[in-house]
Amino acid sequence: MLRLSTRGQYGVRAMFEIARGWPHRPVSLKEVSRRQDVSVAYLEQLLGKLRRAGLVVSVKGPGGGYLLSRPPERISIGSILKELEGPVALTACVQDPRKGCVRVEGCVTSLLWRALGQRIEQFLDTITLADLLNTNALRRQVRKEAQSA
Repeated sequence: MLRLSTRGQYGVRAMFEIARGWPHRPVSLKEVSRRQDVSVAYLEQLLGKLRRAGLVVSVKGPGGGYLLSRPPERISIGSILKELEGPVALTACVQDPRKGCVRVEGCVTSLLWRALGQRIEQFLDTITLADLLNTNALRRQVRKEAQSA
């Protein structure tokens, strides 16, 4: 079945921890590492990529760490995962049609997998870090999506 890599899973968890410090308290890698049980070295890689993407900023010096670049309600889970995982491509033929399948032009299932990937991305774009911080709001959002599906 469909699985996120640890890159995506840990990246969202790290961003959640950083969102907890919004707007004034930078969150250190050590703090994220301790709370989420992820190595500092791995977090450095993930947050470096998210910093280059403009989702977080680093604060140097004592009391430094990472801050969100904008409010948690303006950072979607989809934007985090797109930076760390790339677009949702459930099959090789969706990811790169030239490499994945010689029949991609006339393949019904290729259209199915592409449409499903788009629905997943649309859903992830509706959930924000603010929603993760407020579990009641997240539950409402997930219920709403399940009913519209």
